[in-house]
Amino acid sequence: MRVSNVEQSLSEVHETVDTTLPRKGWRRILAYIGPAYLVSVGYMDPGNWATDLQGGAKFGYQLIWVLLMSNLMALLLQSLSARLGIVRRRDLAQANRETYPPLVNFCLYILAELAIAACDLAEVLGMAIGIHLLTGLPILWGTVITVLDTFLFLFLQRWGIRKLEAFIIALVAIIGMSFLVQILIAQPAMGEVVGGLVPGFLDNGALYIAVGIIGATVMPHNLYLHSALVQTRKINPDKKGIKTAIKYNLIDSTVALNAAFLVNTAILVLAATVFYKTGNTDVAKIQDAHHLLEPLLGSALAPILFSVALIAAGQSSTITGTMAGQIVMEGYLHLRINPWLRRLLTRLIAIVPAVFVIVIYGDDKVDDLLIFSQVILSLQLGFAVIPLIHFVSDKATMGDFAIGTKTKVLSWLVAIILVFLNVNLVADETLALFETDISWIAKAAIVVVILIFLWLFVTMTFYPILNKKKKQSTDMLYGEAILLENLAINKVQKIAVALDFTKADEKLIAHALAQGSTEVEYQLIHIVESVSARYSNYSSDDAETRKDTERLNSYVSQLVQKGYKANAMLGYTHRVKEIVRLVTESKAEMLIMGAHRHSGLKDYVFGETIEDVRHQLTIPVLIVNVSEKVIPQ
Repeated sequence: MRVSNVEQSLSEVHETVDTTLPRKGWRRILAYIGPAYLVSVGYMDPGNWATDLQGGAKFGYQLIWVLLMSNLMALLLQSLSARLGIVRRRDLAQANRETYPPLVNFCLYILAELAIAACDLAEVLGMAIGIHLLTGLPILWGTVITVLDTFLFLFLQRWGIRKLEAFIIALVAIIGMSFLVQILIAQPAMGEVVGGLVPGFLDNGALYIAVGIIGATVMPHNLYLHSALVQTRKINPDKKGIKTAIKYNLIDSTVALNAAFLVNTAILVLAATVFYKTGNTDVAKIQDAHHLLEPLLGSALAPILFSVALIAAGQSSTITGTMAGQIVMEGYLHLRINPWLRRLLTRLIAIVPAVFVIVIYGDDKVDDLLIFSQVILSLQLGFAVIPLIHFVSDKATMGDFAIGTKTKVLSWLVAIILVFLNVNLVADETLALFETDISWIAKAAIVVVILIFLWLFVTMTFYPILNKKKKQSTDMLYGEAILLENLAINKVQKIAVALDFTKADEKLIAHALAQGSTEVEYQLIHIVESVSARYSNYSSDDAETRKDTERLNSYVSQLVQKGYKANAMLGYTHRVKEIVRLVTESKAEMLIMGAHRHSGLKDYVFGETIEDVRHQLTIPVLIVNVSEKVIPQ
């Protein structure tokens, strides 16, 4: 585990697919195709199955229009997410971190992690049910076995992003073909299917399923995922290159999400045709649906295809969920942990509640837990959608690629619909809960949680607007130029120089000498980051520490021979903390640091180091641009 200063989303595969190479025809389009398919698997995961099956079995074709509306919402929001990643080269988590205060960001991070855990819970249960239906293995054991797919993800990740995309597309094809065959066997009444596209009134039961469908379809973690995946493509950074990338990614999203819509519709139509039309409206479980397919359709192939598709849906979704977790953690916290550990933690968070429910309540409550996980996802949608709309509407950061007025109005309308449905659902469930005889402590806790969510929602919604107005107001306060009456400043007596033993050192020391004279004392500092230094700190005496001491003393000796006053100081392990400490202890009156893009292990002036050091010191900090190629000595 380490703090990451890398500003690239999914840095292992960042810009690994080069779309700038000369290609013609379909080969040019295919270079961009892929990210949306990884996103689309989240729209056909086991959570969707549970909501689609219940919706079709209980309400027939009535909720098809909800699926269509959800798909259109998803297409709009995913296109906005892709636009953010393409134009700003930032994922949603990084953009949030750069915009909101730390407390708001931490809350948004927790919600994002909860959304990923809820999504992974659906994948765990779906795969466990699929394994059970195909092999007869108990669901509890199937749940535990799902831990093993951690290693499958790591194996696929080593192949590169294109191979991973090909694997996911193959799983999507398996799901699609499985349901195509089942629909052909079921032979639904197409007139009634088309009639289901007409919007209608939803009572409380249908509303709960509808919100679950929306939560299962428009997933918050997919907005984080898509904004990062589009950055796996290297594009020309000019206006034409960005415009081309946006166009082809929109095509990618349209095809992939419509494929997901057809799969979801097939599940709902299958349930409506096989169960609702035959009077089996109580079929609310995936297992029941599987068992009834053969006697009602008269085909032994249908339940087998059903199980295979369920396993494929769970496996494909769990891979993309892992990537979303990595994006969220690195974007919000700048914290990077080993992928296998990240995957294992995510999976364990999902497995624990699943095992708990199965052990305490038995297999009968598994489908209820699936539905509940999708409602949790839906409740957190607003906390991902609203910041996204703010970001892609901002002309200051998006330039000519900020969304237009029509798209902005439509986006806010989608956000309002999502928030309204969720608030309505929460209000109904809360009132129903308060009518029961729960303790006043539980009621007070519910009220507190609702108030916290309300505060977070209001802050998240209006902070970017107020902050922009505040910045504009501040800009206007500058007014006329002031009179320059007090230009006297004390000359510095001691200058600290942060060195990293590259060719850049000579340039840094030259700038330091230019700031002073032979009367000024120059404090040369370096931070040792060897393994020994990490554990022994000031007692470190390994080869790297001795070599660093020798190099620093060599610089001091050369400066002394030229008539300058110079001293050397070493720090250990923690770059920011040690630079600040050494500068403070030496009582330096100015610090000189270098800024370049070298990514070596000793590059303690990279990324946020400069900003963190500058904010912790009250003395002037001179940043020298040494961005040319640096070769370690």
